[in-house]
Amino acid sequence: QMWEEAIALGKELAEQYENEMFDYEQLSELLRKQAQFYENIVKVIRPKPDYFAVGYYGQGFPTFIRNKVFIYRGKEYERREDFEARLLTQFPNAEKMKTTSPPGDDIKNSSGQYIQCFTVKPKLDLPSKFHRPVSEQIVSFYRVNEVQRFEYSRPVRKGEKNPDNEFANMWIERTIYVTAYKLPGILRWFEVKSVFMVEISPLENAIETMQLTNDKINNMVQQHLNDPNLPINPLSMLLNGIVDPAVMGGFTNYEKAFFNEKYMHEHPEDHDKIEKLKDLIAWQIPFLAEGIRIHGEKVTEALRPFHERMEACFRQLKEKVEKQYGVRAVPSSLDDRRGSRPRSMVRSFTMPSSSRPLSVASVSSISSDSTPSRPGSDGFVLEPLLPKKMHSRSQDKLDKDDLDKDKKEKKKEKRNSKHQEIFDKEFKPTDISLQQSEAVILSETISPLRPQRPKSQVINVISSERRFSVSPSPPSSQVTPPPITPRTKLSFSIQSNLELNGMSSADLTDIPPPLPLKGSMADYGNLMESQDLISPTTSPPAHQRVSP
Repeated sequence: QMWEEAIALGKELAEQYENEMFDYEQLSELLRKQAQFYENIVKVIRPKPDYFAVGYYGQGFPTFIRNKVFIYRGKEYERREDFEARLLTQFPNAEKMKTTSPPGDDIKNSSGQYIQCFTVKPKLDLPSKFHRPVSEQIVSFYRVNEVQRFEYSRPVRKGEKNPDNEFANMWIERTIYVTAYKLPGILRWFEVKSVFMVEISPLENAIETMQLTNDKINNMVQQHLNDPNLPINPLSMLLNGIVDPAVMGGFTNYEKAFFNEKYMHEHPEDHDKIEKLKDLIAWQIPFLAEGIRIHGEKVTEALRPFHERMEACFRQLKEKVEKQYGVRAVPSSLDDRRGSRPRSMVRSFTMPSSSRPLSVASVSSISSDSTPSRPGSDGFVLEPLLPKKMHSRSQDKLDKDDLDKDKKEKKKEKRNSKHQEIFDKEFKPTDISLQQSEAVILSETISPLRPQRPKSQVINVISSERRFSVSPSPPSSQVTPPPITPRTKLSFSIQSNLELNGMSSADLTDIPPPLPLKGSMADYGNLMESQDLISPTTSPPAHQRVSP
């Protein structure tokens, strides 16, 4: 399900298909796959695997893993207990360590085998192409993939213990692990190359926690806006845990710990951080309001009392926060922050295509071949729909243009198809009785190509007793055969009971006839019937019948 990686490889293949191999069939299939991958990224929810830090300590391990730490990528939905059990089967004599702090030299130099395993959190490293806020569905892939930095946070208490508020002196000791390569790679585990530690103050921890909470609310709201069919239970638990003070306490503990004169006097350098925390608390209200609105639309009747209690708690919380920290408005570009297309762009038509109104782009694509309907428009911009009057006028004009174009095409094809029709009728093995004075009436059929003239210019038709000779109309006025149609350029002359060139039908099938003698300078096709030129009853001399 790493469709992002498949898209990157597909782009390399597309470059080869398009510019090197010119295999457009493979290119079209590849682009269809890429379109499906993009759709999967937005719509399909992928499970997020956990990452585990594993340390092998002791001289009993092989040298390539001895006293080293590795980051493993777990399987889908694999818990830490299952991963540890799978790991210990490879080293049945190893002992599992109880703590997560680095071991001492006594354990590292011992002859035994000690395995330390704990869950680490991958640190998001977004690619540089995401220079603006995008959908969480897109970013979620990079939260657990293409990661090289991992962190493990361990709470540490400093100073006096405050029984009323544990957040006042809770520090975070964060260890950062950097692997040799990004995970996942050719392996599901890589060695840790560098480790360093940072300390997070209680106020910085509070700011970080509030930021993560706001992001979590906003991401879940976006998911429900994108997919209304998501279950409502995770949203109910998240909202109730923040709104109801009896569950988690909300940010009240932060107010008690940091928003007082004592802390301000002892830590004057944290004034900007306190203002930032107040701003995050104020921004949480519009996100909660949007989440509760969605929850109210999707809640069932069985959970209606639960939703009403949550709304009552939210009203009290909203009134208090807006009074103390100001009012924050939901961003007007919420759809843009989601990174999804506006709803107007994905609206689908349910009416049939015949009654669907045409857009400007549709009309221009029909009426013109290549020029756009107006300057600066292209095929990727949706144009507004035309009014009905404009649509009917444009459609009438299109119909008129189509009729004129059809008439011109028919006239052109009529001229080109005359000769084809003549030859088609002559070659049919049907008996046709023609009188010498009768005109031949031909039915017109559309033929795309003009036929080639036969080499002999003579067509053998019907039987050996009736033959036709085809000759183009000569430009001179001396020899003019009777016209067949007013517009044709071919004419027929009938020679009944006459053998062409004095040859029988049996000879015609074996030996081609010689060229006829010229009757005039402009007539090459008509055969002369004069007995002086050729005898109809005798065969021509032998030297004239030369094989081709």
